[in-house]
Amino acid sequence: MRLHLGCGPRVIPGFVHVDLAEYPHIDHKASISPLPFLADDSVEMVYCSHAFEYLDLIEARQALVEWRRVLRPDGLLRLAVPDVAALMKVYQQTGELQRILGPLYGRLEIATEAGPATLFHKTAYDEATLSQLLHAAGFVAIRHWDWRQTEHAQIDDYSQAYFPHMDKAHGLLLSLNLQARKP
Repeated sequence: MRLHLGCGPRVIPGFVHVDLAEYPHIDHKASISPLPFLADDSVEMVYCSHAFEYLDLIEARQALVEWRRVLRPDGLLRLAVPDVAALMKVYQQTGELQRILGPLYGRLEIATEAGPATLFHKTAYDEATLSQLLHAAGFVAIRHWDWRQTEHAQIDDYSQAYFPHMDKAHGLLLSLNLQARKP
């Protein structure tokens, strides 16, 4: 089983989709953590692209522990979050704060069973901070992943966000894409 957590409108064939929002492809209408509907050691891969930053640091730690619980031994966690270091480069190049406010603070309106909800980013990451968090949660083999080399490369999500917009050949990747394994 492969999970796509916080998938929103994006569908990755062969993945189980988990999100709070109301979309027809959602397999489990739920938060990305906890995952009480999943057994220990039952998941091959957890993929979460630009949803992790909607958790505060305490929630993020709890989510990583939960995702580690459901991953099988040697299971893969693949994360994508806004890259603060890259966003600072954009600001330094342009001097335009407006260009980085969205990725930093995020604002997402979703329809839920309880009615409309507005979500905001609660934290931000650079490589060192996210790596430390993954390591503290018991993950190993932490490294970058290239969206072009994945089974979900055809899904244009924020793991493929560039500045200038859509310049995937020459632009600056604005997404910090790290993966780790459960020992």
